[in-house]
Amino acid sequence: MSELIENLNKAYFWDTDFEKLDEEKSKRLIIERVLNYGNLREIQLIKSFYGMEEVKSVLCKLNYIDPKTLNFVSLFFRIPKTKFKCYIKKQPISQHWNY
Repeated sequence: MSELIENLNKAYFWDTDFEKLDEEKSKRLIIERVLNYGNLREIQLIKSFYGMEEVKSVLCKLNYIDPKTLNFVSLFFRIPKTKFKCYIKKQPISQHWNY
């Protein structure tokens, strides 16, 4: 097991076999889970392991990021929300009100 994976919280990967995680094959999953559930130390860890540009690239291609995390990563990585696939795909929900 790599040093990167050893330093991540197993709880983030409740639905996978943690022992079988591979830092390259599971890169998207690792980045997604750490950004959704991790702390700043873990975020710095994935930034130093994968590199800033690779982390940004993976984040921008994710199909879903919850709104709170999207706000955080947009500010933290200085990426406009319009660059995120999940933001572009989000359809506006119009509500019809009866007065």
